[in-house]
Amino acid sequence: MRALARLAAATLMVAAPLAAVTLAPTANAAEDPAPITVVTSDFEDGTVQGWTGRSAETLAVSTAVAHSGTGSLEVTGRTASWQGPSLDVLGVFEKGTAYTISAWVRMASGSDNARLSVERRTGGVAAYDQVVGNTAVTADGWVNLTGRYTVATDVDLLRIYIETSSGTGSFHLDDVSAGYVPALPNQTGIPSVRDVVTEFPVGAAITGAEIVTEHGQLLDKHFNSVTPGNALKWDATEPSENTFTYAQADPLMAWAKAHGKAVRGHTLVWHNQTPSWVFTGADGQPMTATAEDKELLLARLENHIRNVAGHYGADIGVWDVVNEVIDENEVDGLRRSTWYTVAGLDYIRTAFRVAREVVPDAKLYINDYNTNVPAKRDKLYSLVAQLRAEGVPIDGVGHQMHINVNWPSVAETEAMIQKFVPLGVEQQITEMDVSIYTSNSETFPAPPADRLLKQAYVYRDMLALFRRYASEITSVTLWGLADDNTWLDTFPVTRKDAPLLFDTRLQAKSAYWGVVDPSKIDPSPSPSVSSSSASPSPSQSSGTAGCAVTYRVTGSWPGGFQGDVKVTNTGPAPIAGWSLTWQYTGGQKIAQLWNGALTQNGAAVTVTNASWNGTLAPGGSASFGFLGSWTGANPAPAVFTLNGSACAVP
Repeated sequence: MRALARLAAATLMVAAPLAAVTLAPTANAAEDPAPITVVTSDFEDGTVQGWTGRSAETLAVSTAVAHSGTGSLEVTGRTASWQGPSLDVLGVFEKGTAYTISAWVRMASGSDNARLSVERRTGGVAAYDQVVGNTAVTADGWVNLTGRYTVATDVDLLRIYIETSSGTGSFHLDDVSAGYVPALPNQTGIPSVRDVVTEFPVGAAITGAEIVTEHGQLLDKHFNSVTPGNALKWDATEPSENTFTYAQADPLMAWAKAHGKAVRGHTLVWHNQTPSWVFTGADGQPMTATAEDKELLLARLENHIRNVAGHYGADIGVWDVVNEVIDENEVDGLRRSTWYTVAGLDYIRTAFRVAREVVPDAKLYINDYNTNVPAKRDKLYSLVAQLRAEGVPIDGVGHQMHINVNWPSVAETEAMIQKFVPLGVEQQITEMDVSIYTSNSETFPAPPADRLLKQAYVYRDMLALFRRYASEITSVTLWGLADDNTWLDTFPVTRKDAPLLFDTRLQAKSAYWGVVDPSKIDPSPSPSVSSSSASPSPSQSSGTAGCAVTYRVTGSWPGGFQGDVKVTNTGPAPIAGWSLTWQYTGGQKIAQLWNGALTQNGAAVTVTNASWNGTLAPGGSASFGFLGSWTGANPAPAVFTLNGSACAVP
């Protein structure tokens, strides 16, 4: 994961980068008791209340604007985007407790993206954990930044701070609070997932927050495999060339060994969460497709794998050697990452060859998302078949399975598994979660009961399928332990999701019973999660005469942005299959898109429906999201056409 990402720009990717120790936004479950507040800053007493600048910026109480009362903290004199107000919470936050942090921010003038983070230090080594990612802030009103943070390790410095993504403009801060809800005891009397599902190991992706206190107890009880969500990625293990650190991963590995858990290594090669120096040539310029750059890139790749995989040796029995190399929109099916544009397929060949030399007994996997989509599945199959025929030691195919309560069907998932059987490779479910959302435009203050019920049946049916294919499926891993720490809270849009077996207070959900004992799910009629239908092809439709399109930039950073598009059928008749087109005027380029199929030729962009969202009933809508790049400016398109007819742009 992808991005549990897993995200800031570097981590908000479909690969699901698991949130390091954070969750944003926080849950608003009605059953939760009132939190115990440990930090309050309202600046009504005329002082800065312990806040200090991170550098030479000036902090002072201002009465120009206030979120509540009459005063706020004004931050001026900033000369870098990372400068901002910071508060010491070392003597306040306790290890293993999940704190909800809330802050209200407003620009003094102009606009920027604000984010809330935590700085921690242990033995003089600094680390920075993002709690709330880039959030658009203007001078027109107050914006709330809310997220959850758990101190997972012993620290000797701990500070919360607010910064911006690019500019140095002055801003106001007000009504900051931090608190926690007392933990509930774990449910020790319920069956352990690992004792019920015995056909293969069942695992969870983890961070440091999942191995302490109640989280660690829950993890130990229910799972017999773990995957470090971020700690083994390149940016965590080799942040600068030939300087290796295992500060994040070693505690997770030690916990796994002490508790007898198998470990999946994730991941040795990915196009995200890889430091920029990896793709910088000896001349200091970005690498291009030259012999010199290719040689250097492959040498760096080999050195990285020999060090990281070699550091853990036989302690990691399975490695995702390469992650997300397929782009079904390319004719050859290969993602045009810098890895590929510089080294071609040789980066994949090299990665598997070196991994086999370093850890000869480990199972080596190629891992990707949306492998239940036929176009992507087939391109991955062709690549694996080609490389194995060459002698490349690919032992298995990893299916991430980031899905939702409506998609995919069991039939589509079974076809995914069956496709790879003739290759004679193992298959694993590597990053499974089931979002309660079916479009980017939805958001709920608390998980609706009907969505949680549908989710339970999805987990029931998918695990039953995997268990039927136990001769092919050798492991199932969920991308997280509980709903209090999931990458889906910030991807593809910021909202509280609930995709796992245990809720934000670590209590078993209906989804858990869907896996362990489906008879204990609410006895309502089973929602249909297994139906399969052909995807309608885009065509002219009588309903196309009435349509509306909402285009939003949901996050931006220097040179890149994340967008969301919602298309609504405002006509009287259904639309059977849709194709949306627009023109960019700022040189923008879409790099990755989800919930649709992308074609871009220069400035012209066309997005067609995915298999599950092709029919738009009157009043119905479909949403898709994307990641893109821009230079100079990032103006929104002014004209959209759906199946050839112009749409209203609110």
